[in-house]
Amino acid sequence: MDAPLKGIRVIDWTIWQQGPVATTMLADLGAEVIKIEERGKGDPGRAIFAIGGSAATAKSGHNFYFEANNRHKQSLTLDLSKPQAREVVYRLAAKSDVFVQNFRKGVAARLGLGYEVLSARNPKLIYASSSGYGPNGPDSGEPSFDYLAQSRSGIMNIASVATEEPIYLNGGLADQMGAIMLAYGVMTALVARERYGVGQEVNASHLGSMIALQGLNVSSRTILGHEFPRSTRDDAFNPLWNHYKCADGKWISLGMLQTDRYWKDFCNALGVPELIDDARFNGIKPRGKNHRELVAILDRVFLARPRDEWMGILKRGGDFIYTRVNKIDDLPGDEQVIANEYIVDYEHPEIGPTKLVGVPVILSKTPGNARGRAPELGENSEMILTELLGYSWDEVGQLRDAEVI
Repeated sequence: MDAPLKGIRVIDWTIWQQGPVATTMLADLGAEVIKIEERGKGDPGRAIFAIGGSAATAKSGHNFYFEANNRHKQSLTLDLSKPQAREVVYRLAAKSDVFVQNFRKGVAARLGLGYEVLSARNPKLIYASSSGYGPNGPDSGEPSFDYLAQSRSGIMNIASVATEEPIYLNGGLADQMGAIMLAYGVMTALVARERYGVGQEVNASHLGSMIALQGLNVSSRTILGHEFPRSTRDDAFNPLWNHYKCADGKWISLGMLQTDRYWKDFCNALGVPELIDDARFNGIKPRGKNHRELVAILDRVFLARPRDEWMGILKRGGDFIYTRVNKIDDLPGDEQVIANEYIVDYEHPEIGPTKLVGVPVILSKTPGNARGRAPELGENSEMILTELLGYSWDEVGQLRDAEVI
C-alpha cells in the first residue's frame, strides 16, 4: 500500500529549521516536496554545522543540520527577484497542493508570492506560513529564531529551577515544535479540502506552538491563577515522582502519582521495610510534609546499587512505574527506540552509514519512511522545469543564461 501522502505535491520555500522540518515531516509520509532555494546560495542552513569539521559551503559538502531538516526533497534554484522565476513558481502552484513559506511578514507579498496571488492560480491551494509570533498583533512582522521563541514563550523560565536566570534548551526545540504544529495545520487543511473542496491559509508560529507545548502549565495560570511551582529534585513534594542517582553514576526515574498504592511494595523492593509504617511516611500527606527527609533517604538507598540492578529489582518487586534517565547519546542504542524505529539506520549515498530520526507516528497500513537524503543545491532544477512544468530544453537554457535558475 502506498504512503499516506503519495500524490500530494508541496512547494517548500523555507529556510533554516522551522519550515524545512515541517515539509520533511510531510515528505516522510510520502508527499513530493520541491524545495525552492536562492540561486547560487541556497538555504542558509546548508552552510552551518558541517559533518566532520568547519561549515560546508552552499555548494560543497554535507552538514547534519541541512541533512536532518531536508531529506526526501527536490531542489530547484531560482532568483525570485526576476519575473521569469516567479512565473516558474506560478506554474508550480497551479500543479501543487501545498505551498509553505517561513519568511518575515510581507516578504512573500512583495515578491508576488502571497496567498492572494497564488490562490488565484489554484483556489484549492493550501498556503502555509510559519512565523515567530503569529500573523496578527504588533509583533507579527518581527523576525524570530529558536532562541527568541524560547524566550518569549516562557519555557526558559520553566527550565530554570535552581536559579532565577532563564535557561535555553539546546537543539532548536521551538523550531521543532513550530514545525510539528505547521505540519499538523497542513494535514488538517488537506482533510478540510477533501471534505469541503476549499483551499485556505494556514498559520503556525513559534509562540503559539510553544504555548501549546506547555498547555497544562499555561492552563494552570489562566484557570487557577498560578503556574506550576518549580522545585529542585531534593524538594520534590512526591518523592516517588522524582529521579535518583545510582551507584554507577546513572539515574533512574520514578513516576508513581498514586503513592499509597505502591508504598508497601516499593519499600519492600528497596529493602527498607521499616519505612512502611514510619509515621513520617505512612501516608500521602505525611510523605508530602516530610518529603525532603524521604528524598534524602532514597538518595542513599539508590546510591547503593548500579542502575541496571535497580531496574531488575523494581521489575521483579511489583507493578511499579519507572524508567531510566537517558542522555541524548543513549537514544540510538535504546532497544525501545530501535524497536519502534524512532531512530533508523540509513545508508547515505555519499556520507555512508548513518542514522536518522524516524517517523514518530506509526501507521499500520500506510507507514511513513524517514530514510532519505537531502538534495544538492539545484539538483532537480532541470527535471522539474522540463518534466513537470513543460519547459523546453531551449527555454531552460535561456533561463540559465539569464541567471534565473
